[in-house]
Amino acid sequence: MRKPHSYFRAYLVALLMLAAVPTKAADVKELFAIDLPDYPGKEGRVIEVSYPPGAQDVVHRHDADAFVYVLEGQIIMQLKGKPAVTLKAGQTFYEGPTDVHVVGRNARQHRAGQVRRSAAEG
Repeated sequence: MRKPHSYFRAYLVALLMLAAVPTKAADVKELFAIDLPDYPGKEGRVIEVSYPPGAQDVVHRHDADAFVYVLEGQIIMQLKGKPAVTLKAGQTFYEGPTDVHVVGRNARQHRAGQVRRSAAEG
């Protein structure tokens, strides 16, 4: 009979192997960027993010006020310490400069999702 810690080791190895499998990345396209003269050192940016099926973001922070608008599909967003939300086309999402974005991914496995994000960064 196997000991319980042997099962734990096998489980841990399997989990680490799954974590090492790369996930699809979101495709980011910059649409517009401009220095903001009224806010020295800051720039306004508009980007479009396409999430192919299975794509997801890595945990990150923008250090900016980010305004997200979902163009198509369904996107799951979550900030650290807050519940995840599923956004559909036409819905919006806000990330503050100190928010940590822990989940950003396509909610569907067979269709792409797309968002447009505007931010004042610096």
